[in-house]
Amino acid sequence: MVNLMPETIASNTELRLLNRMFEALSSFIADYGYLNLFVLSFLASTILPLGSEALVVALIYQGFNPLAVVLVATSGNYLGSCTTYYLGLKGRPVLEKYLSPSPEKLEKSEKLFKKYGIYTLLFTWVPGIGDAITMVAGLMQLPFRYFSILVFLGKFGRYFAIAYLTVFFSK
Repeated sequence: MVNLMPETIASNTELRLLNRMFEALSSFIADYGYLNLFVLSFLASTILPLGSEALVVALIYQGFNPLAVVLVATSGNYLGSCTTYYLGLKGRPVLEKYLSPSPEKLEKSEKLFKKYGIYTLLFTWVPGIGDAITMVAGLMQLPFRYFSILVFLGKFGRYFAIAYLTVFFSK
């Protein structure tokens, strides 16, 4: 005869613990949703391997205002890109010392700039290469005015699309 009781107790205990952890995480997101989104979006637009899209979706599902979510995420992501642009503006030695971007990503971004010009900045939201694009924009000393407009529009477009699709598919 096999006794399954100890395993069942362990499973129930683990489930209760996971449930409490999920409730705590949900509460934290609800209480500090916009602040969490801003910080995560800011960090995601540096070379840190983070993404803010899942939090955008989670906040909208929890009833946060979709337009406010889009604006907070866009602002944080844009300001993070400005930080990376500034580091690029300070030159390659600063980038290599503090961020150590891969030479391949920088080369790929430089080729995109040569081929498509400043409109490449509309694609700073693309994972993997977007951060390198903002660095290269700084390295190339592109005017900040053009950088700001195109980067903000590109990032706004991405978050708007994510929010729209989230609202559309949640109905």
